[in-house]
Amino acid sequence: MDGFSIDQATELDADAIASLVNQAYRPEGHDYGWTHEAALVSGLRISLAQVRALFRVGSSVLVMRSEHGLLACVHIEQAGQACYIGMLATLPSTQNQGLGKAMLQAAEALATQQYGANSLKMLVLSSRPELQAYYERRGYTLTGHREPYPLYAGVGVPRRDDLIVMEMSKPVIQ
Repeated sequence: MDGFSIDQATELDADAIASLVNQAYRPEGHDYGWTHEAALVSGLRISLAQVRALFRVGSSVLVMRSEHGLLACVHIEQAGQACYIGMLATLPSTQNQGLGKAMLQAAEALATQQYGANSLKMLVLSSRPELQAYYERRGYTLTGHREPYPLYAGVGVPRRDDLIVMEMSKPVIQ
């Protein structure tokens, strides 16, 4: 897809980021992309306040812009010598066009160049094997670290009792 740019978001982008993430993860109606988890978790994926809280030291949000607005976003958070990558979202109508892959590559580059990360980590839901496979094709492997769905985080309520969050990791090759 041509006609887009990837750059660091600012707090002025917070409303659009929250909307994009909620459309991608928990869409209303039938506007489902392949990454949605509406059948697994109810409620908002992220609030405006949670997005605003991401704009701090050691944390960056990248956005992909077009003349029509935001197409994709991803969050990078420094955690010692590692960086967590999360909140990777593309508009459902633009999925399967390589935007997510481009955003993941940009996030990995930022993590290594800006934060000096020697490993990259992310969390995926156990009930999303297609998402796990997507990240495995990009070099991530399961670490074995698992925890219950984080009800305390305010990222929705599981519709199933067996949801587990699994950690994946990828070493940075210099």
